[in-house]
Amino acid sequence: MLKSKLATLPMEPGCYLMKDKNGEVIYVGKAKKLKNRVSQYFVGTHDNKTTKMVSNVVDFDYIVAPSEKEAFILEYNLIKKYKPRFNIMFMDDASYPYIRLTLEQYPTLKVVRDAKRLKNAAYFGPYPNAGYAHQLTDLLHELYPLRRCRTMPNKVCLYYHLGLCLGPCEFEIEKEVYQQISERIIRFMKGDTSEMVRELTEKRNRHSEALEFEQAQKCQELLNAIEHVTSDNQVQGAKGMKNEDVFAYYVDNGFISIVGLLYRDGKLLHRHLYLNPLYDDPDEAFLSYLWQYYQNNPLPKTLVLPKELDVSELAESLDCKIHQPQRGKYRQLIALAVENAQINLHQKFAIRKKEMTDLEEVMGELQKLTGCPTHRIELYDNSHISGEYAVAGMVVYIDGAPSKKDYRLYRVHNRNNDFANMQEVLYRRFFRAMREKTVLPDMIIVDGGIPQITAAREIISQLNQPVKVFGLVKNDRHQTATLMNEDFELLEIDRQSELFFLLTRMQDEVHRFAISFHRRVRSKEMTRSQLDEVPGIGEKRKKALMRKFGSLDRIEDASEEELAEVVGKKQAAILKEYFKK
Repeated sequence: MLKSKLATLPMEPGCYLMKDKNGEVIYVGKAKKLKNRVSQYFVGTHDNKTTKMVSNVVDFDYIVAPSEKEAFILEYNLIKKYKPRFNIMFMDDASYPYIRLTLEQYPTLKVVRDAKRLKNAAYFGPYPNAGYAHQLTDLLHELYPLRRCRTMPNKVCLYYHLGLCLGPCEFEIEKEVYQQISERIIRFMKGDTSEMVRELTEKRNRHSEALEFEQAQKCQELLNAIEHVTSDNQVQGAKGMKNEDVFAYYVDNGFISIVGLLYRDGKLLHRHLYLNPLYDDPDEAFLSYLWQYYQNNPLPKTLVLPKELDVSELAESLDCKIHQPQRGKYRQLIALAVENAQINLHQKFAIRKKEMTDLEEVMGELQKLTGCPTHRIELYDNSHISGEYAVAGMVVYIDGAPSKKDYRLYRVHNRNNDFANMQEVLYRRFFRAMREKTVLPDMIIVDGGIPQITAAREIISQLNQPVKVFGLVKNDRHQTATLMNEDFELLEIDRQSELFFLLTRMQDEVHRFAISFHRRVRSKEMTRSQLDEVPGIGEKRKKALMRKFGSLDRIEDASEEELAEVVGKKQAAILKEYFKK
């Protein structure tokens, strides 16, 4: 089938989707010529990682794109949609926080991670230290009275009364006022703090002369904060550089290490490091990585890349200047990035390779012990208190690693009947998978012994699914003891082995996931059952009270004045009277 399908591939640009026996997309790639690129996977020899990926392929699809630029965009969207496990290096990259100043009539300032959403805004960063970004934002809110609310309310809030907002929701504010504030914030973020320092120093001196020591101390605290946050961000930069990103890569032992040196206003803000297995042509993987990286991060004024790289596709796709230096300081920076990539790969390769090898060995041991594939394992657990607030959780492990995007939570309806609850969850899970033709597990593991295995086996048999059922049995001290198969045989596992520790972690994870959901449900239900009885307390006020005080006990202990700050004087008096009764 594959051979005949390969013969029909066109010599045009596009994307290909590799699929496994379950029809799951496990890899998405882009090609200038689909026929040449896809055929390469099935001829000749490859390294171990590519061979492993290809060994899982039983079918593929392809989509022809009008141009190489369109193929870039299509590849990104397909990876985002399917999240293939062999492409995960591109989708798991951490996004760095930025500070966003909206350039609207009434601007706002906040820390964001999705820096591509608003065009009418100024972005500052990235900030590898998220705490620093929040600290700087808090300081700017102290210095400049910007609005804090997401949507404009009808009346001024507490921030107005504290002098931290001009109250545009209730009062007419001239357009020039906020324009001047925005300009001053932009100058401040670019490092020009002299104007604010001078004003605060003058105010501090005036308050001191008037013996207003509290106000003088407040000014001094702001001056200290400015000095602290600006000194924390002073990183030596390269002379003449402004907003430029320098990226390069290094490949060895089947891994690719990518390094980016991010310069903003001449300062080296961050050294971006990435290391992962390589399943594609290094240049193609590197270019795809850059394209996807800049879907979640602002483009620099100039992107500096190695001169050996063919960037024609990327240049059409990214709206920024691409510079490929042959000599000079930029060539030296490329060499520095390559050196960092090489050091990063060699430092982390041994550890990463050992982790991957150990996990492969453990999963192979589990497969030998159970006699069934172990690619996708699903674990289930129930949680309730005497039948109240009954819930269940499902966690998923792919090749021995948790796949949190596949975790699921369930509200169940059989109170303290664990047998029926387990059957309800499994029926819902498998019936939906059959109806929607989604991927099924190779095995399921339930938290418990004979009763839980029996419950699961009955549902699996009724639905005629060839999935093996196992149970993690605990001892008298409620600790993981061993694994039981669906014939109720105990499978011997060395308690000091890595396999035993992995199964223990799996059982702890599904228990944590289920009980955390149970606690949230219980807290929500308990809060709802009491606050909903108070006249005048609707969903909006209830959320405001919980956001302010955190729990029902703290709401009950709060003074009438504290409650009034959230719900008003009249409603605060009703609340206090309710709790008194």
